[in-house]
Amino acid sequence: MRKDAMKLVRYGPAGQEKPGMIDADGQLRDLSGQVADISGEVLSDAGIARLAALDPASLPAVDGSPRFGPCVGQTSKILCIGLNYSDHAAETGAEPPTEPIVFAKALNALCGPNDDVEMPRNSQALDWEVELAVVIGTKAKYVSEADAMNHVAGFAVMNDVSERDFQTKRQGQWTKGKSHDTFGPLGPWLVTRDAVADPHNLSMWLDVNGERRQTGNTSTLIFNVPHVVSYLSQFMTLMPGDVISTGTPPGVAMGMKPPQYLKVGDVMTLGIEGLGEQKQTVIAA
Repeated sequence: MRKDAMKLVRYGPAGQEKPGMIDADGQLRDLSGQVADISGEVLSDAGIARLAALDPASLPAVDGSPRFGPCVGQTSKILCIGLNYSDHAAETGAEPPTEPIVFAKALNALCGPNDDVEMPRNSQALDWEVELAVVIGTKAKYVSEADAMNHVAGFAVMNDVSERDFQTKRQGQWTKGKSHDTFGPLGPWLVTRDAVADPHNLSMWLDVNGERRQTGNTSTLIFNVPHVVSYLSQFMTLMPGDVISTGTPPGVAMGMKPPQYLKVGDVMTLGIEGLGEQKQTVIAA
């Protein structure tokens, strides 16, 4: 990732986040005098170019360590790709899919990268999944793979928190195991597309209580980012701010023998090369 990469953030209390950017020295700068939110037209190539043209030193510095919210606003949907890493499919014993497995996460799952994660009532199998998230920048409908990246604003870290019993034992689709409040920490920042040289060669990791659980690289994606964006756009219109979580490498609790699911008080720390880190503590819902 380029050292001068623009990192866009949303900071402040939940539901009252302000737009900001992190400058080259790691200082948080307020963007609310320039844009209303990191959303909509701001995520287009032209919108990002306008922000990139600003002198960060001219923007107000934000003191202290405010909470970071999800790094994009006005999201209309969260779409996820299941079993999209060849090594993760192997650990679950599943055959690699022949086309993307798609499921949805409810919008209420979105939260900040360091917010507490709730363990749902009656949960027995709370799990983690470090994932590369793709943020859509411009409306995408029936786009080709060749054109797909032109509709991507950038990339971020996502933890696709999952309740495996709800997901696999409660009948129907996976959505109910993926959609509890706080099941979608996103951020800390959105790194714009131009700053990520190759989204298909990023190392990624996740620790639980300081012990490494997941180690992977986006190079083992079965379906790459252009394929996934184009594929999804054949079924639904992707809108600016929509989030696509592209799958997880091996090392999830469900794949351990025996499984070692999360419990209240556990701490997850995770990150992706060039895209920052997250940290969440599990609390009771």
